[in-house]
Amino acid sequence: MSIVNLAAYRFVALDDLPALRERVLERATALALKGTVLLAPEGINLFLAGPREAVNAFMAWLREDARFAGMEAKESLSDDVPFGRLRVRLKKEIITMHRPTIRPEGGRAPAVDAPTLQRWLDQGHDDDGREVLMLDTRNDYEIEVGKFTQAVDYRLASFTGFPAAVAADRARYAGKTVVSYCTGGIRCEKAALHMQALGIERVRQLEGGILKYLELTDGAHWQGDCFVFDGRGAVDANLLPTTISPLPLAGEGLGERAGSCEKPTPEPALGNASASPAPSPTPSGHPLPAGERGS
Repeated sequence: MSIVNLAAYRFVALDDLPALRERVLERATALALKGTVLLAPEGINLFLAGPREAVNAFMAWLREDARFAGMEAKESLSDDVPFGRLRVRLKKEIITMHRPTIRPEGGRAPAVDAPTLQRWLDQGHDDDGREVLMLDTRNDYEIEVGKFTQAVDYRLASFTGFPAAVAADRARYAGKTVVSYCTGGIRCEKAALHMQALGIERVRQLEGGILKYLELTDGAHWQGDCFVFDGRGAVDANLLPTTISPLPLAGEGLGERAGSCEKPTPEPALGNASASPAPSPTPSGHPLPAGERGS
């Protein structure tokens, strides 16, 4: 497999968006990369694919900017580029939550790395002896493909429904260590900050999301595959493309939806995952707001 699929993000204040967009577009085009880069005042979110040399060159160039120095990426391999074209877009948020008081560029919530989380799940508690509760912040159709065993999820149609859902259910989390997770880390980072703002005491985000967990562990405690927003459809526990057919994505192309939480149309039948421990108060049939983004 000769194509490297790259997913990365960073919450950081950006005030030169039009100029930055032109530089990113020029560099990615010169390297013949395809995918999506989203830029917003709160940071950057990117999904790009290409040969190893080109991907490495782009990330090395990006990290020359002090704002992106040390930005980590999640990688997976495929035989073909799963994007139809390159897009670099300016957005209001790189992950739409509609909660302007939640500002992750100003400071992160505490995180737990993948090996530590696996150890906690193996032993049944964190290092302080507290029960660990996994909280899935993704949308319903993603959860149908795979999830952590016994994770709570709200079967959301849109990430914008998460704040109300968790606020109505906050009693569930008392006395527990809550680990929020998502595909690559961006949604669960905002989710963790929102939960802290609600007064939920012990919240951790899974560093790097599901993709980093599967990369750094043997995949224990994970069931099924991981939905990805590109032409592969999903990756397995070894981060290789699965036999799930890519979903028909309405509206914009696959490259744009790589950074999107929008619901595919039509509704895919992706399996028989067990019912959520706490169904979402947001019915999955509701239309999603335009520009819903996430990873």
